[in-house]
Amino acid sequence: MQDILQEIIAHKHVELEQLCAKKPSLREALLQSESGIIAEFKRRSPSKGWIKEEGRPDIIPLSYQQNGAAALSILTDEHYFGGSDDFIRTARTSGVTLPILYKNFVIDEAQLYAAALCGASAVLLIAACLTKAQCRSLLDKAHALGLEVLLEMHSEQELEYADLQPDLCGINNRNLGSFHTDVENSFRLAERLRSVCGCATATNTTPALVSESGISNPQTVCALRAAGFRGFLIGETFMRQPDPGQALNQFIHELNTETQRHRE
Repeated sequence: MQDILQEIIAHKHVELEQLCAKKPSLREALLQSESGIIAEFKRRSPSKGWIKEEGRPDIIPLSYQQNGAAALSILTDEHYFGGSDDFIRTARTSGVTLPILYKNFVIDEAQLYAAALCGASAVLLIAACLTKAQCRSLLDKAHALGLEVLLEMHSEQELEYADLQPDLCGINNRNLGSFHTDVENSFRLAERLRSVCGCATATNTTPALVSESGISNPQTVCALRAAGFRGFLIGETFMRQPDPGQALNQFIHELNTETQRHRE
């Protein structure tokens, strides 16, 4: 009969392998997707209050997947956004297999362990919240845990963080101080971002570029794609609708029509 302690430790090794195993790749999902849409589950905003207080993590994320999302973003900050790590666990249990971005204000490696444990594929690191040394340390730890990193920048000064070689580089169109949103921010920084990320000589490790916030119509997505972006994080546009998944479906239909029109 096997010693029970040995059995427990053997199972713990299996759990650790699962914890550190490679997750569905957010970067690859965006590069291979026709739409590149990262649909966000976001119930609340500190500037606008409740967006969908009754939004269920066992329904909306799976509906996003069923209606064509390339990937998901799930807010996990509880105090300001009404989120929870359990939302990601619930989404996974409901059947979500797409890459999931752990959307929070990550300032300590303990949060990276939490992201890995709840089933996230990638974490958000925000340049405005971290020194470059802190960001480098957290990025390395995230990779050690099998997590990709979406590094978010807002200004030209923050673009120097891109040389840390994250998996994805994001431009946030929302100023995190004032919460004012202007999608033109992505267009203003696009050329410089492509340059610092080495997009002209793309390799298997070149970061995918993501535009975040303030995107509300397919025409904007087409223009952003032409500017070099491959991911488009959209939350409130869908979450404010009665059926967010169906709203995404309609958005993608209009996006496909707009894309075809540009090709003709």
